[in-house]
Amino acid sequence: MRKRKLTANAGAEGDTAVQDRQFVTALDRGLDILRAFRPDDHAGLSNRELSERTGMPTSTLSRLTYTLLQSGYLLYDRATGRYRMGVPVLSLGYACLSGQPIRAMAQGYMQQLAEECGQGVQVGLGGRIDFTMIYLATARSRSVVSLQLDVGSRVSLARTAMGRAYVAGCPEDERAAILDSIHQHFPAQEAGRREGDILRAVDQLENQGFCTNYGDWLPGVNSVGVPFRPGNATSPQLAFSIGGPAIHVSPDQLQSDFGPRLVELVETLQQGVI
Repeated sequence: MRKRKLTANAGAEGDTAVQDRQFVTALDRGLDILRAFRPDDHAGLSNRELSERTGMPTSTLSRLTYTLLQSGYLLYDRATGRYRMGVPVLSLGYACLSGQPIRAMAQGYMQQLAEECGQGVQVGLGGRIDFTMIYLATARSRSVVSLQLDVGSRVSLARTAMGRAYVAGCPEDERAAILDSIHQHFPAQEAGRREGDILRAVDQLENQGFCTNYGDWLPGVNSVGVPFRPGNATSPQLAFSIGGPAIHVSPDQLQSDFGPRLVELVETLQQGVI
């Protein structure tokens, strides 16, 4: 049985999208296959792996992958039985990035902030895809040890500072849909823990302007996040984060220095967005 979909604009409309007469299910499922690929899938994905990630039966997958193969969006390796993304997908990605003016506007500010904050620091900008945040821009300080998250990397929505900042800053109907979907997809104890983390992030955002994450995503990695609310209704909400290995980035630094700096960066960018 196919899993209930959590879309990037989930809310009152997101729950009924599959019942909309104008909603083309086959197109949505084809896009699900493309969304299943991640930057570290160097060897490609098998039918079984695609089925696990999309929730589709292999009979449905075979028809959709055939169409994507004929269109060039997928490549197939007969020797391994695995699929890889084709070059046309790259044009979609670059078209998406070029359509995000905040990315170009933010890059210089992000690099300056990373360098000012010192060794091991990475500043990221991301948007939401289902239960993940995907990096749209990144900047690092010079260091031997740092996070290696590049454009296209995905991180958890509920377990990272960037993801929690996104959920804490999104409209209440979207947040409610996300929390509801978390309870449907995860065991009760894990879902309750993730909901608690998100609700704490909401409180932190209201009280200090940013939310924190000290080792919850990866042990030894600390970070803070701030949502970026667009100035117009047609632009998606995004989120910024700053953090790094605990040996370089302490909770005290993030709380007293880096967090407020990130809030200031976001406020500066919001003033410059039309």
